[in-house]
Amino acid sequence: MASTLSDQLEEVRCHAEACLYSTGSVLEVRAGISAMANIPLPPSVKYRYIAAETMIIENGVNNIRKETIGSLQRLSTALNILEKYGCNLTSSSRPKYWRAVKHNNPVFRATVDAIQGGRAVLCLYGYSNQQPDGLSFPDEVVEPDIEKVAAVTLEVMSLRMELDMLIKEAHPHPEFFERIIPSLNQKDDFGPISDAVAIPSSLRESQPLYMSLASLSQSPTSAFLPVRTANASTSTSISTRHTERANHHRTVVTSSKMRKNHSSLLSWHCTHCTRVNSNQDILCETCERPRLASSGSAKDDFPQPFTITEWQCKSCTVLNAGSSILCAVCERPRLATKPPATPTRPTPTPNRPAAPVLGMPGDPDSQWMCQFCTYINYTPASVCEMCDLPRPEPTKMRVKLHPPSQVKKVPVLSVKPKEPPMEDPDLTRQKLMKEEGLKLIQLIRDGEKKGVSPEEVYTGMRVSGVGNILPCDWLKAELPHLLDQICATVTSSLAADLKAGQNQNGTGTSEDTGVEEEQTRRGGVTLSRAEAKLAWLSAGGDTERAVKQALRDRHSKVKELCSLGFTDEVRCQEVLRQSEGEVRGALSLLQRPLMEPFHQRMWSDQPEPPIDINHPDKQRVCRRLLAVYDLPSWGRCELALSLLQERTAPYSLDDVVQAVRESHDRDFIRRVLAKECPICLSDFPHSKMQSLTSCQCSVCCGCFQQHFTIAVRDKHIRDMVCPVCWEPDINDPEHLNSYFSTLDIQLRECLEPEVYDLFHKKLTEQALIKDPKFLWCSHCSYGFIYDGDQLKVTCFQCRNSFCAQCKKPWESQHGGLSCERYQSWKRENDPEYQRQGLAGYLRDNGITCPNCRFQYALSKGGCMHFSCSQCRYQFCSGCNNPFHTTCAVIHCSVTGLHAHHPRDCLFYLRDWEPGRLQALLQNKGVEFNTDTPPGTQAGLCGVIEQKDESGQQTDSACGAQTQPGHAGLCEKHYREYLVSLINSHSIDPAPLFNANELVLACRRYQVDDARGELEDDVTYYTRILEKLIDEVPLGDKVPRKK
Repeated sequence: MASTLSDQLEEVRCHAEACLYSTGSVLEVRAGISAMANIPLPPSVKYRYIAAETMIIENGVNNIRKETIGSLQRLSTALNILEKYGCNLTSSSRPKYWRAVKHNNPVFRATVDAIQGGRAVLCLYGYSNQQPDGLSFPDEVVEPDIEKVAAVTLEVMSLRMELDMLIKEAHPHPEFFERIIPSLNQKDDFGPISDAVAIPSSLRESQPLYMSLASLSQSPTSAFLPVRTANASTSTSISTRHTERANHHRTVVTSSKMRKNHSSLLSWHCTHCTRVNSNQDILCETCERPRLASSGSAKDDFPQPFTITEWQCKSCTVLNAGSSILCAVCERPRLATKPPATPTRPTPTPNRPAAPVLGMPGDPDSQWMCQFCTYINYTPASVCEMCDLPRPEPTKMRVKLHPPSQVKKVPVLSVKPKEPPMEDPDLTRQKLMKEEGLKLIQLIRDGEKKGVSPEEVYTGMRVSGVGNILPCDWLKAELPHLLDQICATVTSSLAADLKAGQNQNGTGTSEDTGVEEEQTRRGGVTLSRAEAKLAWLSAGGDTERAVKQALRDRHSKVKELCSLGFTDEVRCQEVLRQSEGEVRGALSLLQRPLMEPFHQRMWSDQPEPPIDINHPDKQRVCRRLLAVYDLPSWGRCELALSLLQERTAPYSLDDVVQAVRESHDRDFIRRVLAKECPICLSDFPHSKMQSLTSCQCSVCCGCFQQHFTIAVRDKHIRDMVCPVCWEPDINDPEHLNSYFSTLDIQLRECLEPEVYDLFHKKLTEQALIKDPKFLWCSHCSYGFIYDGDQLKVTCFQCRNSFCAQCKKPWESQHGGLSCERYQSWKRENDPEYQRQGLAGYLRDNGITCPNCRFQYALSKGGCMHFSCSQCRYQFCSGCNNPFHTTCAVIHCSVTGLHAHHPRDCLFYLRDWEPGRLQALLQNKGVEFNTDTPPGTQAGLCGVIEQKDESGQQTDSACGAQTQPGHAGLCEKHYREYLVSLINSHSIDPAPLFNANELVLACRRYQVDDARGELEDDVTYYTRILEKLIDEVPLGDKVPRKK
């Protein structure tokens, strides 16, 4: 049986894994997971990858069943998050940051990281690389192992489903988990379920659940309600206490069918995704589809007591079907609460007619009292006229419908006139309050139009009385005199208090008293009208209280000013009068004389006095530093002052302030303030040092200026590099442009104007050289732009002519002939050219700079490293490839000055014997000279070449001994002549390579030279020769002149 279950589990597992990482539907995956969860096998056998039993024990073992269920719920939540991680990895469209899981993720920290074994599951997914902030896949892993991730994810999903069924008591085989967690065997506190008690259907909605059995026994049974007893023994003892039940014995009757269906009553299966949900859930937790019908318990014969057939909407109270989610009338959700009452603004109450009719004053039934302010309102109004609160709704009385009665004729009776009702004193009082309030509102609005505040209107109305004079008119006519009276009273009181205070201190004399009286008469200590008005308003119009209030206010203001350091009370009284009692304005007036010297110094044309660092008041110096140089803190100011006061370090104030603003480390600041210039070996602060962007070297501003001034005046533009390390290597045109664009900004500030203009001129010439229309004169080496289309060009400098194409001096025979035909004519008819022989040929086919196209009538023999005198470009004279120190070729390990040459360059072919070169030409049918031309000097080579003599480069004849059969040239220049023929006819020298040269060439140009098994020498060398010729072409910059 076990083997059969294991085979069944393996079959279900394989099918579900295939659906998970392939294009299988969600229903198939869910069905497979449900099938795995329902197989009766223990977790240690059912789960192959994850340690399910260990995770359940570490996260769910507890002595209390309720806490155990809570732990299993937390484990299920964490498994849900782990399931999402696995589904993201198996999905075809994975998230952007799928390679890492961050620990600071709040969801990860609260779920996966909060359980035991969560990170182990992530390691099974492939997150095995521990990072400081999380887990990630190893760098060598490009894609996750989809099959393994799918298998682990499937087990996570299955375990989560089993835990959900276990929590909701719907697991088909809970004995496997009860064996692991013994606390799951504990029962609930409210005991087992007893027999069902019949409850009438009419009482099911209106009666409470604890109704008496007597009322239940009188109605027919239409539904069953399971009743739980608190404790069987307790209930038995209670029921047998009565004397008539002395011999009664209680027998507990249990229903097996009820126990069987108890778990199904607490949960339901989703028909779409087979998710086990709680019976209280309306929507499925996974697919969010409605419950509709339960497939698990619908087939039982026992009726479901708690099946909901209809529900009442809490908003509109309509009864809806139990399967509906929204209300059929108001379309509100089933679980929505009753909406709050939205207060609406009632329509304005219509004007009441004068005659008392129904619903108007005079009719007692039309009145209603506000519950908040007890104001009597009338029936058409639904809002209180005083407090604007709505009228309370009266309780609705049920209207009893009676059958229509027969119409009887009633004799008409005489109607007595209705006596007028007695006037209510509360109503009269409210009318009076309303009239006074409306009158006050109108007075306030009139006062606002005249610029009078509401406080003044109200106080003026109280003071002026109920006479015919209006408050605004009274304020305009009488208030100024009243305020002057208050000011005079307060002034006399202030003068008396001031005199009494001086006499008490013993400082008053007759002369001082006379001065004070004079000041009082001139208004020295007086109260302003604004202060008097404020006191009058705060006193409610009472003059005596206003005087006392004004005195208290003035004394408090003077006391406040004295606490700020201004002890002259007479002066404080005066400035308070000038500022109309405003403390801020009085303080400004008192501070103005103290700020006068500062204002004069600020607005004067004289320079700011320097900061005296030796001043005895250090706080004053620090305040000056903080204000003038805007240092970040007071501690930085003290640090700057201590550095300036050091005797062994003569620092300037600006340098110290700049260094202190950057750092607070004293040692670092000292290193910044004392940097040694590598040229003049003097110490300078960092702000006085300059450096280029291409290196880390720093020199002082003086040496920087002197170096570049000499370089601009006396040297080439390419010599303008760092004076310490001679970087950068500006052979690269792109590097050259970026370097000079940055250098231009630095030189603009340190060079003299004429030197900077010369730098710009040389920089412009360097840019013009690259123009294809730029020509060099072959007579005077002057360069210019030529836009014409004629071959004959006249130099603007020396007025000599030359050919624009072949750059040879112009002769009349060149007119009407191409450069090739002119060279052929010259070789056949010019005796001087014939006398020079191959030396003239090598001169005409000399060196041309690939950067500026300047031509040199020199041979290529000797050192292949050539430096152009016009643009300082360094290149190989045989293949025109550049020489550089920073190589851009991949897998190049050479660090010094070098170039990469093709296999047909003179750099390699100059080592061949002349006979070998002649054989290469003979194989291709190319003719070459071997005889000495007539008229040449015998025994000495006359080819012009560039020589380095005592550090100077000079052009002179070779002078080496000639060899017979070498056409009057030395062996070195004869090889150069043969190589020039090979290059002009684009002949590949590879067919004449021996075995060692062929293997070396393959390794030099990174051609695979691996030898196959059982491959002989002839086949091997033939194969790698063809591979070398096919994969590595000849040099594209090699001169091909004929």
